Amino acid sequence: MEYKEMANSLSYGEEYNFYYNGEEYWMSRNDDGNYLTTVSSEETQEFKTATDLLEKARIGDKTILNIWEEIKDQF
Repeated sequence: MEYKEMANSLSYGEEYNFYYNGEEYWMSRNDDGNYLTTVSSEETQEFKTATDLLEKARIGDKTILNIWEEIKDQF
């Protein structure tokens, strides 16, 4: 899947989990917002929109786009 396709489907409510550097992450959504959760610690970053999640969520100091080449095969 291409990044743009994933971003578009995320904005329509699709949810994804993926692994990066030995951690599992979950991108999810409900009526209140969009979330990036680190599964092991249950630490959650909250955003109003899927676009905000993709632009502002951080794994370390990187965005989803910054790590896309490393995780894209999981989508």
